Amino acid sequence: ASLSKLTASKDFPKIEKAALEILQSKDKIPYTKVMGPYLYNFWQDEKSVRGVWRRTTLKSMMQKNTQWETVLDLDQLAKVENENWVYKGAACLSPEYKLCLINLSRGGKDASVVREFDLTSKSFVKNGFYLKEAKSTVDWINKDQIFVATDFGPDTLTESGYPMVVKVWKRGEDISKAPALFTGDKKDMVSYGYKMENSEGQVTLVSKRVGFFTSREWLFDNNQLKSIPIQDSAKLSGFFKDHFILDLRDDWTVGESTFNKGAILAVHKGIVEQQKVNLADVVVLFEPNAQSSTLAIDVQKDFLLINALENVKGRIYRVAFSQGKFLKAQPLNLLPQSHITVVDSSVESNDFYFKQEDFLKPETLYFYNSQKSKMTALKSLPSQFNNQGMLVQQKWATSKDGTKVPYFLMGKKSVIDKKNAPTLLYGYGGFEVSVTPAYKNLVGKLWLEKNGLYVIANIRGGGEFGPRWHQAALQKNRQKAYDDFISVAEDLIKTGMTSKDRLAIQGGSNGGLLVGAVMVQRPDLFKSVLCHVPLLDMIRFSQLLAGASWIAEYGDPRDPEMNRFLRSYSPYHNVKSEVKYPDLFLLTSTKDDRVHPGHARKMAAKMKEMGHKNLHYYENTEGGHAASANLKQSARMRALTFEFLYQTLLQ
Repeated sequence: ASLSKLTASKDFPKIEKAALEILQSKDKIPYTKVMGPYLYNFWQDEKSVRGVWRRTTLKSMMQKNTQWETVLDLDQLAKVENENWVYKGAACLSPEYKLCLINLSRGGKDASVVREFDLTSKSFVKNGFYLKEAKSTVDWINKDQIFVATDFGPDTLTESGYPMVVKVWKRGEDISKAPALFTGDKKDMVSYGYKMENSEGQVTLVSKRVGFFTSREWLFDNNQLKSIPIQDSAKLSGFFKDHFILDLRDDWTVGESTFNKGAILAVHKGIVEQQKVNLADVVVLFEPNAQSSTLAIDVQKDFLLINALENVKGRIYRVAFSQGKFLKAQPLNLLPQSHITVVDSSVESNDFYFKQEDFLKPETLYFYNSQKSKMTALKSLPSQFNNQGMLVQQKWATSKDGTKVPYFLMGKKSVIDKKNAPTLLYGYGGFEVSVTPAYKNLVGKLWLEKNGLYVIANIRGGGEFGPRWHQAALQKNRQKAYDDFISVAEDLIKTGMTSKDRLAIQGGSNGGLLVGAVMVQRPDLFKSVLCHVPLLDMIRFSQLLAGASWIAEYGDPRDPEMNRFLRSYSPYHNVKSEVKYPDLFLLTSTKDDRVHPGHARKMAAKMKEMGHKNLHYYENTEGGHAASANLKQSARMRALTFEFLYQTLLQ
């Protein structure tokens, strides 16, 4: 399984250079996080391949030439310490924002090293909090105490490989001697401690994630853990005006009333002392309809922001609290015809940042001044491909069971009108993840400009239409996601947009499973398949790395009935020697410590043994689940995938 056919192409260096120019462009919008008087941003470009963590002020951000102050240079740090550090984020102590716990990964793995950092001196704290490499979760309680959930040794990790034990670690204390605050169960997904902030201060909590979609929550108060008696499947999304803010994944009955799945509720903190929920404790803040869902909830000084998705287009609502009562959520009429999402907000202010974006139009970052009810465009991304004559259409396919499935089709109008175009179809369909409009700079430059069409399928399993859309394809209903994807492909062929000899499909992670499954089910429907960091062996997935944490999504292979169902669509178990399959490009990473590279390795080996020759395999030695550790590696990965498309669809 050689890549020589791809890299030997005379056009490959040009493709790789074009991808790198876009990825390293200095014209990118610097999305920020508000912390005190500063706006913080992580930035990568041609000079900063690993990236710099930097900061500026709102005043400077509003100027054309923003002045940035470097806080931490990852390229310099990696050189000095002889490590391939990849920045994985920071937890900073409010409200002073002087101390941070920074996560540094070796080569892009999920596992990271945690080190305490001083934002004033812009240096690591000598003898500060430090954790060796592990899949850790940390958060501040105060400047001398933090929550730590990490690998503490034998019997401290779950079957999923995540922390099971939570400790409160005091500054200067030997972590091995710190007593356990909470211990979960081996079959749980993970346990951790964390804080939620609001304008009055913070609440500290401990969470036990039983599965991917269920958890138990405790309030950590006066060194005691007090159970929060809420529905296990509800997402605890904030704490505001003495109320827990919940996002319901399932219907919830309280007294004689039932609150619908997808609803956003405020539940008074008094339930902790009562150890039960009364109807008087609950207020409905927002309730999506059948064509909408909630993307995110942000707590501000005096408001809650609810970022909703309506027919796969973002809209922002605001909830006020007046005279001891919540008022009905009101839409903010910002850019009503656009897809908008909240980028950042602060519990210290009612202002916020949001972005407007579309598949073909470059995004713009806005600042919303709440007091003046005024929005100001801060930064706009210049066009990175020629979108003249291009358009986006939302269409609907009919799945096997009659369900209407939306998809976005984009490309040049002339190409759409002419039909039978080379087409790339993308899908994900899992874990309640919504695939929403976003500027497709690389797709635009390297595919749409070359007269290709690009399609995004919003299939069941995702969160585009709320919990019901996700739950419709859970476990034994998984085939519905694959039926949806196949129905979109069939609709593209039926309407003449493309043909089976000009249609490629692409997916990564759970999306890699998607394209692997439909490839073995309908090999006649596609010309080529891009399968990235995939799950492919659904009988052993739960025994590999973090796989046990996905049992709630796929089902448990140890259950005989579930095992039979998983085997019925598992790509690895259904590939056959006598069947002619589409051209396949498998891509993974040696350092992927989430989805084991063994999935892709085994599939490639099996297909090669069966005599399938139309196979390409690429395993980057770094990169983690992203399959690339820096911009240069990412550019090469993208160049390989587009060259594969050119050779399979354009020749």
